[in-house]
This record gives sequence, C-alpha cells and structure tokens, in this order.
Amino acid sequence: MNSLNLGRHISGQFNEDLERVLNLVMQMGGLVEKQLSDALTAVVESDQEMAKAVLSNDYQINALEVNIDDECTRIIAKRQPAAGDLRLIMAIVKTIADLERIGDEAEKIARVALEDFSSRQKDLLTNLDNLGRRVLEFLQLSLDAFARMDVETAIKIHSSDEKIDREYEALMRQLMTYMMEDPRSIPQIMSVIWSARALERIGDRSQNICEYVIYFVKGKVVRHMTLEDMKNL
Repeated sequence: MNSLNLGRHISGQFNEDLERVLNLVMQMGGLVEKQLSDALTAVVESDQEMAKAVLSNDYQINALEVNIDDECTRIIAKRQPAAGDLRLIMAIVKTIADLERIGDEAEKIARVALEDFSSRQKDLLTNLDNLGRRVLEFLQLSLDAFARMDVETAIKIHSSDEKIDREYEALMRQLMTYMMEDPRSIPQIMSVIWSARALERIGDRSQNICEYVIYFVKGKVVRHMTLEDMKNL
C-alpha cells in the first residue's frame, strides 16, 4: 500500500488525530489483505494449518475496527468537525465496517481448505483462486486509492468491478454444470459456491471503499450513479 498523502485534504487542527486514525485504517487494510491472500493460498494448496491460522487471526481485524471506531467517536466529541473533516471521519467509519466484513468473508473461504476434494475437483479450486487473486488486487487498488484519497483512481477502479462480476458468473455456471454431471459432488461444490459468493461480496465491498473516497473528496454519494456521471462530478 502507498503511504498516506492527505495533507491537502484535511485541516491542520485535525491533522495529527486523523493521520493516527488513518494509519490504523491502513494497518487494518493490510491485515485484511493478508487474511484473504492466505485464505486463497490455503484453499489452492490444501493447507489446513494456514486455513486455521486465518480463522484464529480474525480477532485482530475485529479489535482494530472497535479501536478505530472509538477513536472516531472521540475525535467527533473533542473536535466537533465540520464539512470535509466530518466527511473524512464518516468515510473512515464506513470503510472499516466494510473491511471487517471482508475479513469475515475471508474466513468463509479459508473453511473450504478444511474439506476434502477429489483431484478433478481441485481444478475448480484453481479457478476459484484465479477469481480470488483478481478480487485481492481490486481490494489492494481500492485501499491504495483510499490512502491517497485519489478520486480519479477511485472512479477508474470502481468500474472494474464489472469484470469481477463476469468472472464470478462464469465460475458459477461451471460449478452448476459440475454438480449436474456428478450429483455426489454437491456437498463439496456447494462449499466452493459459497466461497465464490464471498469473493463477489468482497469485490462489492472494495467498490464501496472507492465510493467513500469519492464521497469525501467530492461530497457526493455516488452509489446509484453511472460511470459517466461520476466522471463529470
């Protein structure tokens, strides 16, 4: 992740408080990235120990969310921020909520590594990993845009979620076909389906982070806007 570059966005009075909180957000983002990466590696390599580590480390993400949320509450009470500073705090609170949920989705993916798959089914896990690596990159880019509060990059990244959706749909069709051809595989393949669904949700939550960047810099909620409308803000 790139270093924070927010000096031109926040007032000097809030600088120290907000920089400290934003560094915690980036720390949380780094943990979430690692959780997702390790979960995917555990699945494709059938590494049960790594999967168990992902499951046991989720508390760190949860603890950071609580800590950051408390810090934001303290800043609001102490500083009574207005305008852009308040928007930044709102963007932080929303971002850490999505990061916590991404951590939960990574847990679901890691659980797949605890199951037994046939050699033929492992090809499906490779396809799941391919989707997962694209989602991981999307998450990393979204967090980089957040670190810089780079609205142009956030808009560009936001639109790439459509590629993830197409890959997810293609994988789902493949999984459905596999279950129809071999009904005995349904329990295992359902686990892969839930993991693919978790990855699709992570893509959506990464897209949300881009929207929070746009909201902070432009002061506009873009959830229902088209790409052209975003570019014209």
